[in-house]
Amino acid sequence: MKNLIIPNEYHSQLNLHDTQIAIKTVKDFFQNQLAQHLHLTRVSAPLFVDPASGLNDNLNGVERPVAFDIKEQDGRIAEVVQSLAKWKRYALKKYGFTFGEGIYTDMNAIRRDEETDNIHSIFVDQWDWEKVIKLEDRNTYTLKETVRNVYKCLKHTEKFMAIQYDYIEEILPDDIYFVTTEELAQIFPDNTPKEREYYIAKAKGAVCIMKIGDKLENGKPHDGRSPDYDDWQLNCDIVVYYPVLDIGLELSSMGIRVDKDALLSQLDKAGCPERAKLPYQKSIIDGELPFTIGGGIGQSRICMFFLRKAHIGEVQSSLWPEDMIAECAAKQVHLL
Repeated sequence: MKNLIIPNEYHSQLNLHDTQIAIKTVKDFFQNQLAQHLHLTRVSAPLFVDPASGLNDNLNGVERPVAFDIKEQDGRIAEVVQSLAKWKRYALKKYGFTFGEGIYTDMNAIRRDEETDNIHSIFVDQWDWEKVIKLEDRNTYTLKETVRNVYKCLKHTEKFMAIQYDYIEEILPDDIYFVTTEELAQIFPDNTPKEREYYIAKAKGAVCIMKIGDKLENGKPHDGRSPDYDDWQLNCDIVVYYPVLDIGLELSSMGIRVDKDALLSQLDKAGCPERAKLPYQKSIIDGELPFTIGGGIGQSRICMFFLRKAHIGEVQSSLWPEDMIAECAAKQVHLL
């Protein structure tokens, strides 16, 4: 398969039984670190939402959410969440959280249009988190300091796992490197955005790529981003170099959320100004929701990275193309 990478002489250091134990070890340790460093409280979150609420994440605007009708409610339609980016901000107000406080939760999603490979699955599991900030904190300094705190959690988790398992070596650098998408385009003008991410991640080990969603000077965006949750000038992805697959591996997407001006501007740029009339978007325009920063951190990707697995299917259960399953089996890559 063109989308599948099987490293030469790869074999998992853990069998299926021990992998299950290690997955729990990674998740328990990391989420405790995250809650401690960002001052977050665990909450319950929805698996599905009303599409008319505007709460679902429309990602790049082309992915089809999974929807179903509810028999008891006269065939009312519900959508399985694609992320909780918008719901979290609403929840912070509803639950009465104030400045400096935040929440985190398990988010499970189905992305039916995903092209699967070593790191992409139609099943998405991540820690979604959100924190209340002040208006004056909507700046690059706040974003960078939060990224550094998330990165500390990653570093501490790697050190912990290296103690638990002899085969795991610490490979994350001491500090994360910050760069904007425009700076990347200037450094690597002849490369695609994904190639730029790979080259900078391999050179620096861990990188925070900022300002994603808006068009660059070349007239093209670095990557797609929904226009109604992150402020495109105050968001970022955390990408690390992953030597097992020789790739840049995105572990987290995060950002300071839109205010009224950013929302209206981005909806216009994205060609969907009519979304301003939806309940969630209108609540931002009317100033009813708190200013927040938040993000998602891939649970399976975290496990894959720290356990040095070659395929995300080694740490999560999903459905894969038959030819991918066959090739993985032939190369001793054991999918769950």
